Amino acid sequence: MARILLAVSSHDVLGDTGNRTGYSVSEAAHPYNVFVAAGHEVDFVSVRGGEPPAVVFDGEEDDPEIMGFLADETVKAKLAATRPAARVRPEGYAAIYYVGGHGAMWDFPDSPDLARIATGIYERGGVIAAVCHGPAALVNLRLSDGTSLIEGKRVTSFSNEEEHSLGLVDVMPFLLEDRLKERGARHSKAPAYEANTESDQRVMTGQNPASAAPLAELVVAELKNTTAGA
Repeated sequence: MARILLAVSSHDVLGDTGNRTGYSVSEAAHPYNVFVAAGHEVDFVSVRGGEPPAVVFDGEEDDPEIMGFLADETVKAKLAATRPAARVRPEGYAAIYYVGGHGAMWDFPDSPDLARIATGIYERGGVIAAVCHGPAALVNLRLSDGTSLIEGKRVTSFSNEEEHSLGLVDVMPFLLEDRLKERGARHSKAPAYEANTESDQRVMTGQNPASAAPLAELVVAELKNTTAGA
């Protein structure tokens, strides 16, 4: 059994629209269930701590995994009091999984504490994973020697086409696909909203909500080959 951190956004306003945002519940629920089913222990972390802003999109109320996640007493207790990243140490964790949702675009890239946790896990042989908008956490992430984590690595993320389909291109602080490419990543994408994952040297990414569970399965498979966090 390994311990895994699910990182969720603390940011709750969608740019200057006044609309609510936060972390995507589906992108937390499906990986959580994959990790627990594999026998791993899951903790939650957010930038500010406390209960993070949650977003359930239209139609997701019909997903029993999502509704079960929200109703689970253990999950509810953990989410009601997520630990702030500043108080989390990487030791003991084998992986960090950055959950998507548009909130991540605002508070993930420049959080020094999320970066510290991820770098600590990775440099001890662990896994960094991120889905949909979660890879926003990777755009500024540097290892302790100063090198960019993603430069030259194959990654994926919510695509420009997918952002256009939501009409949010002008709302976002940056386009995630473009920023990852600017940072030297080798970006791949599937047609909009089709599952797509990449795995390169223990950096694992997923394109969109459909990729959340497959990405978690990749993490589980990788953890069988590492003792990080044990």
